[in-house]
Order: sequence, then C-alpha cells, then structure tokens
Amino acid sequence: MKENIHPKYEDSEIRCACGNVIETRSTRSRLIIGICNECHPFYTGTQKFVDTAGRVDKFQQRMAKTEAARAAAAGRKKKR
Repeated sequence: MKENIHPKYEDSEIRCACGNVIETRSTRSRLIIGICNECHPFYTGTQKFVDTAGRVDKFQQRMAKTEAARAAAAGRKKKR
C-alpha cells in the first residue's frame, strides 16, 4: 500500500438536532445531523409532524399565488 495518501481517522462527535450526542470515529471531527435514532419516528414508535421553518405554510402561500396568477391570466384571455 502507498503511504501518506489515506485521510486521518480520528475520534469524532455526531450531534443531532434533538440534543443526542454520539461518539464514534471518522475522517471529520464533528458532524451535525437533523435526525437520529433517538428522535426518528421509526425507532421511537411515535408519529410526529416536523414543520421546520413553516415549509407547509410557504408551500400553501406559493400555491395560492399560482392559482391567482392563473385565474388572472384566464380572465385576460376571455376579454380578448
């Protein structure tokens, strides 16, 4: 094997958004993840709705604008 071409393998820390910390080894010193086995619905057995940054509301607002634009365009075509 060639020497000095492999990345350094060191102790690392994985942090989840729920606050869970996992110690492991990796080429990166720290990893930040959004969901882990402590908070994932498959492992916990509970279903919960996660709406980060109001994504559902943003989608509904975008759809309302699209529908309004389509209605306005259809109204303009009928007048001609």
